[in-house]
Amino acid sequence: MDKVNLVRLNMVKIKMPERQNISSNTIWEEKVGYSRAVRIGNTVEVAGTVALDGGKVIAPGDPFMQMCFIIEKIEQALKLAGASLNDVIRTRMYITDIGYAEAIGRAHLKYFGSIQPASTMIQISGLVDPNLVVEVEATAMISS
Repeated sequence: MDKVNLVRLNMVKIKMPERQNISSNTIWEEKVGYSRAVRIGNTVEVAGTVALDGGKVIAPGDPFMQMCFIIEKIEQALKLAGASLNDVIRTRMYITDIGYAEAIGRAHLKYFGSIQPASTMIQISGLVDPNLVVEVEATAMISS
C-alpha cells in the first residue's frame, strides 16, 4: 500500500461544534461582513467594540465613560452567546492616546477587578471617528 492510501485509511471525520454568530445589527456588520461576537463550542470571541450607539459617539473624548459603555456592550453580546463577563479570559484595548491609560484602566478595573482576565493595552494612531478614544476585543471561555 502506498503512503497516500495509508494516510487516507487513518483519516477520521471530526464533527465541529456548531457556530453561533451574534449580531448587534449595526450598519458596519453588513458593510464589512463581521459579527459582534462568534461562539464555537465554549469559546466566544467578541469583535472590536467602540462607544457607538446607532452611529452616535457616546461620551466623545471621555475615555472612562467610553470604556464603561464598551464593556456593557460587550456584556450584552456575551449574554446573547450564553456567557457573561465572568467568563472573559482576555481583553485587548486599543487606545488613541497613552495618556488615557489610567482612566481606561479604572473602567476595566470596575468591571473586571475580581475576574482579572489577561489584558493588553496598545496605543494606535486612530479609530473610525476622531471622538472615539478606545476599542476593545474580548475572549470568553464558558465553563461547563
